[in-house]
Amino acid sequence: MKITAQFDSGNIDVISATDPADIRLAIRKDNQSDFYQWFHFRLHTPHIEAHTIKITNVSGSAYPDGWKNYQAVASYDRQTWFRVDTEFNGQELVITHYPEAESVYFAYFAPYSYEQHLDLLQQAQLHDRCQLVELGETLDGRDMSLLVIGEPDESKRKIWITARQHPGETMAEWFVEGLLDRLLDDDDAVARSLLDKAVFYVVPNMNPDGGVRGHLRTNAIGVNLNREWQSPSMEQSPEVYLVRQKMLDEGVDMYLDVHGDENIPYNFLAGSEGVPCFDERMRSLEQSFRQYLLMASPEFQNEHGYEVDAPGKANMTVASNWVAQQFNCMAFTLEMPFKDNDKLPDALFGWSDVRSMKFGQDSLTAILAIVDQLR
Repeated sequence: MKITAQFDSGNIDVISATDPADIRLAIRKDNQSDFYQWFHFRLHTPHIEAHTIKITNVSGSAYPDGWKNYQAVASYDRQTWFRVDTEFNGQELVITHYPEAESVYFAYFAPYSYEQHLDLLQQAQLHDRCQLVELGETLDGRDMSLLVIGEPDESKRKIWITARQHPGETMAEWFVEGLLDRLLDDDDAVARSLLDKAVFYVVPNMNPDGGVRGHLRTNAIGVNLNREWQSPSMEQSPEVYLVRQKMLDEGVDMYLDVHGDENIPYNFLAGSEGVPCFDERMRSLEQSFRQYLLMASPEFQNEHGYEVDAPGKANMTVASNWVAQQFNCMAFTLEMPFKDNDKLPDALFGWSDVRSMKFGQDSLTAILAIVDQLR
């Protein structure tokens, strides 16, 4: 029996793996950080029996409440990820599974590998309305890539989408893949109408180093990118510095920063009510977009989410707050669950990669409904 995490986005330390009934593991911390929650490993076993896997250090993880009612995902082919029996006993996360083949992968959520990311970029650039722009490099020397979709024109709205500032929140890049699939479909009337009115600036992966390293929340040197937007640097947070500079060069009329939330089992939006420039125009835009997204997707809801910031009390180091203030525009943090969407539960798959993609596609309908009001 063998357990390994020596692959892209792998994360686990083996304490003991000799008894299928008592496999003991621990999640590694992000480099130079105390954050940890993401895991991704492969079990190879000759034993035809139930295996009990105990991840022993989850009570000290970044979001211990996130383990309540959580079910891990597993896959035999690394294509279809399904939920497996999982229990949090207050100290350990206990996964119980009867393997149907010699090798099975387990993860915190359906992974989105760096190779998949590169494939997404290369496939998107083949469309005649899409340009692949390299902004610079990360600390580990990976490309910071931007997709520009649509024919630039001063009359068009400039809509920015970023994903995976927190690399373990892989549902964010699945969301972007779905959005791009629809936006680049010449036969889709919503996409064609949008691109007549707007140009999209899409960063599918804001944190490629953290993703490859198997981090939950930080870049190569333990920096939380979504706390860097007020004063990023090429030394600490080049990912933010490069994207932020491009925003300043091009302008922003709407911004969605796509994330995943460990605790809340719903899809929701966090707005910019606490930024100094927030006014009735921005309030009306936010309310309208929420209503349009409710109509566009049954996966969305507007009752559960984060506490709204008091006026003038927003954390201006957060991406959506900084963008809203800098460009006086509608800016949201969009959150999806690691667990299931309790509004539409699915016992076999929970919230999933496929559902994230479809939610990304549906979001374009809501953006089209609001696009004329963005200026």
